[in-house]
Amino acid sequence: MDWLEISISRQRNYIENILIEPLGQVANICADNWHDRDNLDLGLKKFLQQKTDHRCRKLYAININGLQHSSSISDDDTDDSIIGRDLSTRPYLDHIEKSNGKHFFLSEVYIDKKTHRPCITALHSIKLNDAIQGYIAADFGLKDLPLKNVDECQEQQWRQIKGDPSIRSTLFQQTRTLSAMDEKLDEVLNVVEALMTEQGIFHSKLHFSSSRATLWSYDDPFRYRLHVLDEIINPDVCLAYAKLTYPEDAYISAKIIPKVLKTFKALREADETIYLRAASLNIMNGFVGLNFSCDGSHYMPAKEFLKKDLSFWFGDSTREVCEQCDIKK
Repeated sequence: MDWLEISISRQRNYIENILIEPLGQVANICADNWHDRDNLDLGLKKFLQQKTDHRCRKLYAININGLQHSSSISDDDTDDSIIGRDLSTRPYLDHIEKSNGKHFFLSEVYIDKKTHRPCITALHSIKLNDAIQGYIAADFGLKDLPLKNVDECQEQQWRQIKGDPSIRSTLFQQTRTLSAMDEKLDEVLNVVEALMTEQGIFHSKLHFSSSRATLWSYDDPFRYRLHVLDEIINPDVCLAYAKLTYPEDAYISAKIIPKVLKTFKALREADETIYLRAASLNIMNGFVGLNFSCDGSHYMPAKEFLKKDLSFWFGDSTREVCEQCDIKK
């Protein structure tokens, strides 16, 4: 599994661990009052009013045929008008057939139609005399659950993403126009190198075609700074940032930064049709981001990026095929 699947799996396991016991208690309430709907609703209401670290939005019982068996119980309402409602087509009930006898399971996360917020439904089997009579369903908003930091880092893996088809289809009808940043590119790169190696900029993105730069500072990571060309070519911009020691937990060393920036320049200038439009470098995760004139994007480890020569990106000199988006001339 990749990092995203691992993170989701760990979070689901965590949610299961905190909900399985209380849902088991609710299932017992349902079993004791399965044939007395008034007491069933009352028991669900009392349970919902208990103080817990996780706030359930709604409780309701479903029979073995997927029909709603109890009222829908929430903090401020007991809705008995939907008793008998057919819930058999709900996506989370698909898990019942796939559960292989499990008595507790979680739905996939879904967007609630009323709140427009991510929610999840937990279900626990209800047994009478060792026979499953139905399930207790509990709806939770993700914001109402004590989710934890699963602390799984994205793997260092190259990813390619194709862009706007309308841009790709007209690729060979365009040529690069020399931008103001192109004319001052060496100056720009020298300033950016100094900011990243000595003054706490951990993420920089250069927009070559529109002659601007966005920078993120290590000591103020939640806000980015936008600089137009006149600002980013002026070494005085360094006075706007505190001098900081290069972070020990950076994924790449400071000596790699000038090599990456030099390669950005080479990709920008190598071809008049297929050229780099914008590029970024993040020293904390070691990733390079590239956006080409065909609107194709690449995200890859900086060390892997430096191993690729120009022929990898542009193919042969005839440019019959754009290697970034598989477009034939």
